Amino acid sequence: MSSPQPTTTTSTTTSTSPNQSKKVLVLLSIFTVLIAVSIAIFLGVSDSRDTQDQAHAQTANLFGLKRFFTSPSTTTFTSTISKTSSHITGSEKMGRTPVYFLSHGGPNVMYQTDHPAYKKLGQIGKEITTKVKPKAVVVFSAHWQAGRDTIQVNTAEITDLIYDFYGFPSHYYKEKYPNVGSREVANKVLDLLGKAGIKAEGVKRGLDHGVWASFKCAFEPESNPLNVPIVQVSLFKNEDPVAHYRLGQAVSSLRDENILIIVSGMAVHNLRDLFFSMNDSRPLPYTTSFDEALKKAATAPPAEREQALADLLKRPDARQAHPTFDHLLPIHVGAGAAGDDVGKRLWTLGEGSMSWAQFRFGQVADSSSSL
Repeated sequence: MSSPQPTTTTSTTTSTSPNQSKKVLVLLSIFTVLIAVSIAIFLGVSDSRDTQDQAHAQTANLFGLKRFFTSPSTTTFTSTISKTSSHITGSEKMGRTPVYFLSHGGPNVMYQTDHPAYKKLGQIGKEITTKVKPKAVVVFSAHWQAGRDTIQVNTAEITDLIYDFYGFPSHYYKEKYPNVGSREVANKVLDLLGKAGIKAEGVKRGLDHGVWASFKCAFEPESNPLNVPIVQVSLFKNEDPVAHYRLGQAVSSLRDENILIIVSGMAVHNLRDLFFSMNDSRPLPYTTSFDEALKKAATAPPAEREQALADLLKRPDARQAHPTFDHLLPIHVGAGAAGDDVGKRLWTLGEGSMSWAQFRFGQVADSSSSL
C-alpha cells in the first residue's frame, strides 16, 4: 500500500509590472490635484462674496444708505446702488469730473416732453449717468440763498421736496423725485468751506425745484435714474460775482473724489417780461445779446474767465436779462469750481425773455461726448 503523497497548496499572486505602477501613481496625483483646486476655488468664491458684501456695506455707510441694504422692501434700489458702487473704484482712476450749468426753467418743463430743453436736459443726464458716473452730486441752485456772508449745506439724509412756485395746477404739488442725501458728503463740503475761510453751517432742508424739476428731466427716474446721493448747497444772499466764484473754488477738490458739481440757474431769466411774450417764442433783443455775452465770458480762457463773468453784471442789458442775479450767479460758482478747465456751451435756445443755454466746464474723461 503506497503512502499518501503530501498535498501541496500553490499560492497564486498577480505580479505588477513597473510601468503599471507608474500609471497608477500618476492617476492618483492628478486626482489629488483636482480635489485641491476645487476646494481652493470654492473657498475663493466664498471669500470674494464676503469681500463684496463688506464693500457694499462700507459704501452704504459712507453715503448714509445702510438702511437700503437691510430693508427687504428696497431690494431693487439696493441692487441698483450696489451696481453703482461697483464702478466707483474704477472711476477713481479717471480725471476730474466736469462741472455742469443747467438752465432749469419752470416746473412745467417736466411735462413738456416735446420741448427742446426737456430733450437736451435728458441728453446731458444720460452723459452723466453713462460716462461721468459720479459717486455723488453736489448741487447749487438759484432758489436757495442763505446769508449775505454765510453758506448753508443740506445735511439731511432723507430729503423732502420743496414746491417753491405758485399758480400751477394742483398735481404739480404732488410731484415726487426719489433722492437721498449724504451726511458724509455734506461734511466734506462744510470742511472745505471752513478751510477756505467761508462761514458755513449745516441745516436740514428739502430740495427746491431748481434741483428736482431739472433733475426729473435729466435723470428721469424710470429711464435714467441717478441713483447716487444728492447734497444741495446754498448761494450767498448777495449779488457779488467774486464771492460766488470763490465759493466754487472752495469746493473744486470734490471733483478729484468723483463727486460731480452741478449748478442750476438760467442763462437769461426775466419773469416780468415773460408774461408779455407768452404768445411769441421769439427771443427778445436782450435775450440774444446777453446769451451771447454769457457764452463769450464762460468760454474765455480760465485765466480771464473770472473777470469776464464779473463784467457781465455791468452790461447795459444785464438788468433786463436778470432783474435779480440769483439765476446767473450759479454759473460763477460753476466756473470757480472748474479751475483751469475750459467752458463749453453745449446748447442754447432763446425763448421770449428766457434763454435755456447749457454749459459744461471740463471734459468727460476717457470717452467722447456727443453734446
